[in-house]
Amino acid sequence: MFFSFGLVFIVILLALVQYTFFIFMTGRARERTGIAAPAIAGNEEFKRYYRVQMNSVELLVALIPAMLIGAMTLSIWLSAVLGVVYLIGRQLYFHAYITEPNQRGLGFILSLLPIIVLLIGSLVSVIKTWVDAGFIPLQ
Repeated sequence: MFFSFGLVFIVILLALVQYTFFIFMTGRARERTGIAAPAIAGNEEFKRYYRVQMNSVELLVALIPAMLIGAMTLSIWLSAVLGVVYLIGRQLYFHAYITEPNQRGLGFILSLLPIIVLLIGSLVSVIKTWVDAGFIPLQ
């Protein structure tokens, strides 16, 4: 099982590495702007980095289980590919939010859409399996 899920695990690990990068960049922005912990307000540049970090952790909470469940109920390849789309979306979101926050929409959609597809696809797959097994009668 571990070997077959390897591709999904790699993408999840890349998402965690990317998030760690966002944490690092937020810390650098805190130092550069002089915003001492625990403060999170007072400087526009710092707030942008902080929002990228927080928005990313909010999505990671849904992405990781969605990818694992999607790999089990839909397809390992589909789950991994959608995870890569998420990674690209997060990187676009990061660059847009830091430079021009009003342009972050594409990156956000590319981050959220894979999660939605995995969740809905997995739910449909599980329900279909239950129906086929007779756990949910259709009559």
